[in-house]
Amino acid sequence: MKFLKNFDIDIIRLKEGEHVFPFEIGNDFFGHFAGNDVVSDGKLKANVVLKKQAGVIEAWFEINGTVVLTCDRSLDEYDQPLNIRERILYKYGPEEGELNEEIYLITNETAQINVAQFIYEFILLSVPAKRLHPRYQDEAFDDEDSEGTMVYSSAAEESDEELKPANNPLWEELKKLKHNE
Repeated sequence: MKFLKNFDIDIIRLKEGEHVFPFEIGNDFFGHFAGNDVVSDGKLKANVVLKKQAGVIEAWFEINGTVVLTCDRSLDEYDQPLNIRERILYKYGPEEGELNEEIYLITNETAQINVAQFIYEFILLSVPAKRLHPRYQDEAFDDEDSEGTMVYSSAAEESDEELKPANNPLWEELKKLKHNE
């Protein structure tokens, strides 16, 4: 966990204004997160831009580079480019906690924040659900276009009158039961 301390940002000493913190993301970064079976390799640059104001710190995460993914179709590895821009707000409050996905409470005594988990999550969330090697991209668009084609059957062309159960004896018995109630 010593490695993840490299992603600590001392906020207690920051003066009001904008501050930029650059980070290099590589294979060693992804190895520190247990259960990661999606991304294990990559080369990215992350800039965390903190804008400190009275009562709030606005953090912008700008992450650019490539990750190595495994194609769902061929199982070949390929480089997937990523361009990420996300925002987190740190608000000062009585205790530390998470208000929602974008707003986190910190106390006035909070000396530092660690941004490694956010960087990791933003990278994972930007990985496409359908991972296809670039050589299959044209085929993927053709498949998606054909999925929207509607097929009509002869039953769809029948009139509503033909589909009504007018002379069905079962319906007649059900109607009698309904009227007897």
